[in-house]
Amino acid sequence: MTTLTTHTIESAPQESKALLEKSVSAYGMLPNLHGVLASSPGLLSAYQTLHELFVNSSFDAEELTVVWQGINVEHGCTYCVPAHTGIAHSMKVDPDLTQALRDQQAMPTAKLQALLDMTLIIVRNRGNVTNEELAAFYAAGYGEQQLLEIILGLSQKVISNYTNHIAETPVDDAFKPFAWEKTAK
Repeated sequence: MTTLTTHTIESAPQESKALLEKSVSAYGMLPNLHGVLASSPGLLSAYQTLHELFVNSSFDAEELTVVWQGINVEHGCTYCVPAHTGIAHSMKVDPDLTQALRDQQAMPTAKLQALLDMTLIIVRNRGNVTNEELAAFYAAGYGEQQLLEIILGLSQKVISNYTNHIAETPVDDAFKPFAWEKTAK
C-alpha cells in the first residue's frame, strides 16, 4: 500500500495553504484529493486551473460529466467516479446518464455517445485518432474546439486519477454513498 500525506490546511506546505483555502471555499470541505495534491503546490495549482478551464469550456453539464466519468471509469479511479457522481448530481445531470457511465453502458443520445467514443479513443490510443473517427465526431455536431477540450479534461483527469492510484486516496464522506469499483466488461 502506498501512503502519501493527505494534508490539512495547517499541515500543508506554505505555498499550498491559499490553494487549499480556495478548495474549501469552492466545495465547503477539503477534498482528500486536494489534500494529497498539496504536497506539490505546483500540481495542486495546475489541477485547480485545469478544472476551472474545463468547467468553463464549451461543454454543458452532461458533456462535462461524459468526459470526466468516461475517463474516470476507463482509468478505474475509485476516488473520482464517486466524486464525479456527486458532482453530477449537484449539476442536475440526469442520474440515468451518470449510472450508464458508471456501468459502461450506451449513452442516451447519439451525440453524447459520439463524445464518449472520442474521449475513449483519445485515452486508449494516446491521442492517435483516425480521419474516420474524427469525421464521426464532427458529424455528431462537435468541432475542433470540443476535440481539444477533451484533451483539456483528460489533462485534469490524468492528474487526479494517477495521483489517486498512487495515493490510494480515501473517498470523502460526502461521496461514500456513490462508492464504485470497476467491473470487467
